[in-house]
Amino acid sequence: MRGYYGVAVYHPRTEDNVGTLWRSAATFEAAFLATVGRRYQPQASDTCKAPLSVPLHHYADLEDLLAHLPTGCPLVGVELDERAVPLPEFAHPLRALYLLGAEDHGLPPAVLQRCHHLVQVPTPQAWSLNVAVAGSLVMSDRYADRQRGAAT
Repeated sequence: MRGYYGVAVYHPRTEDNVGTLWRSAATFEAAFLATVGRRYQPQASDTCKAPLSVPLHHYADLEDLLAHLPTGCPLVGVELDERAVPLPEFAHPLRALYLLGAEDHGLPPAVLQRCHHLVQVPTPQAWSLNVAVAGSLVMSDRYADRQRGAAT
């Protein structure tokens, strides 16, 4: 299989969300997980020992993340934003780093401007999803697209 993807959380609020996202990253075969602006400590939601198969990188800030973004890997912001493409309509890039914001602040406008693509998980309610849930849904959608051969 060609291509790869990773998932990053910008200033994650809780370790539980990162742990749950890490477990989903292992389940949906993400190449890596990252945090921007906050370190992670292992905790109980990682019941499948995700660190054995999915590395976790830490970046001090957005500039640090962008400086280490793999060649040819677009940054895909996952955010409730009027410019964001609804997830069911989004063509996942062959390589991608999906960047999620914490539930309380999301991705700031300056961060959104640095993203190559914006995508959002459509919901019938106006409020945002838990970051681990949103990230897991994006990974599931990418996996389903790959299974159908739709990733570009």
